[in-house]
Amino acid sequence: MSKPLPKTPEEIKEMRIVCRLAAEVLDYIEPFVQPGTTTAELDRLCREYMERVQHTVSATLNYTPPGYSPYPASICTSLNHQVCHGIPREKALKKGDILNVDVTVISQAGFYGDTSRMFIIGDASILAKRLCQVTYESMWLGISAVRPGAHLGDVGHAIQRHAEGNGFSVVREFCGHGIGRKFHEAPQVLHYGQPGTGIEFQPGLIFTIEPMINAGKAAISELSDGWTIVTRDRSLSAQWEHTVLVTEDGVEVLSLSAACPLPPKLVTGTLATATASTIAALPPAPQS
Repeated sequence: MSKPLPKTPEEIKEMRIVCRLAAEVLDYIEPFVQPGTTTAELDRLCREYMERVQHTVSATLNYTPPGYSPYPASICTSLNHQVCHGIPREKALKKGDILNVDVTVISQAGFYGDTSRMFIIGDASILAKRLCQVTYESMWLGISAVRPGAHLGDVGHAIQRHAEGNGFSVVREFCGHGIGRKFHEAPQVLHYGQPGTGIEFQPGLIFTIEPMINAGKAAISELSDGWTIVTRDRSLSAQWEHTVLVTEDGVEVLSLSAACPLPPKLVTGTLATATASTIAALPPAPQS
């Protein structure tokens, strides 16, 4: 993968727009994530919202990286022990399930916006709720480590320390990534590592932070559909994702929207205040 390049002011403007659009798909779909709804129905609703309301297109539909068959859906829906890239199916959600919905849209200007959230269906187990919360906290601790002069390893270390300190494990095989005019750009953002290692951040870099955290062991397997990744021990898995921008004095979270969850209480200071203020100022997403 090539050396990561800072985005221009115009590219940053476009990335703010498209990342918010991706987050608004998640705002839109949240009321439909209920027992009895299938993930195939969620996929249909998201695709219609992207195309009819936002005038965006899905980056995942027919996405075909080398060695893969085309991905057949407009969102990824990873359920319970599914780690990532879950293909929407006709199986209905039930109380106690946990579900990651991962959305990447392409704007009319040709930029990619990427984000994902966990949804708890009904009243899940204490373990499931704790896993979702610790994964959310881990993502935000990783975000908090981003600033000019910091390193990629600082992000991974912050995530790994919190996840493993709470008895969970970090998936190694998948990582965050640069994003802009392409779906996947440099750098690769590992969710584990050592402080002070990896590239040094400079203003203008844009990338995703998207830790996948397992309740059991870190080992994973791929299902026969060629896409869906699951925990090898069939333990629960959770993932949250934001796209972030390295600013002159810190970090800006680009994939915010009016219904986006606030930063967890363990994130304090300027980042938490600025993020909460941004979310409060955003109008609700339009409905189809």
